[in-house]
Amino acid sequence: MILQEMQKAIGAYREVLRLVRRLPKDSRPYYAKYARENFVNYREIDSNDPNALQELLQRTYNHSLWVLKKYSVDQSAADRLKNICAD
Repeated sequence: MILQEMQKAIGAYREVLRLVRRLPKDSRPYYAKYARENFVNYREIDSNDPNALQELLQRTYNHSLWVLKKYSVDQSAADRLKNICAD
């Protein structure tokens, strides 16, 4: 179970970095660093809370949509991330 959750989190991080590549060139370093910092900060979630990872993934997806909208990037670019976060 823990391995599945870890793979899911890593998959979400990978998709976020792919989405960062769609942003304007000057904003990519900021959002790549932001994603990395958040991934590191939240790598240890409460294992007693079965919803903790799902809540983080949902927050990841929602924030990604917000950033894509801010830079007028088609939100369908986040469909793969949505699939990861919705499972």
